[in-house]
Amino acid sequence: MGLLDRLNDDMKQAMKNKEKDKLSVLRMLKAALQNEAIKLGKSQLSEDEELTVLSRELKQRKDSLQEFENAGRTDLVEKAKAEIEIVQLYMPKQLTEEELLEIVKQTIAEVGASSKADMGKVMGAIMPKVKGKADGSLVNKLVQQQLSQ
Repeated sequence: MGLLDRLNDDMKQAMKNKEKDKLSVLRMLKAALQNEAIKLGKSQLSEDEELTVLSRELKQRKDSLQEFENAGRTDLVEKAKAEIEIVQLYMPKQLTEEELLEIVKQTIAEVGASSKADMGKVMGAIMPKVKGKADGSLVNKLVQQQLSQ
């Protein structure tokens, strides 16, 4: 079952259960996926493209959450947290920090990086491997830690 089909089924279920907030987030996700397909001129997105859209939507919500927390808007913080939980249901299982650290070490060895000057090379090689499975800022932090040792 494709992601759009899964979203449609979950939207129907949310309507039946009168879950307005969940329905709203699912509609936003579906719209984002359809807009991306239109933008790319395709009738259906590949799994990789769907993952890119989901990652972007998740990142937007996490950024919003940070802004709301900084502004002290507890009402919006709760709403953003709920939206993040819903979006994460459609994301692949996230890597643990230990698993991610292993991938970082392997990638550094593969590209022969030895200093922070090689940061771009390492990030360019690692991000396709962990796409959708890890937060980019965490990957960046781990790569910097490894290259500064």
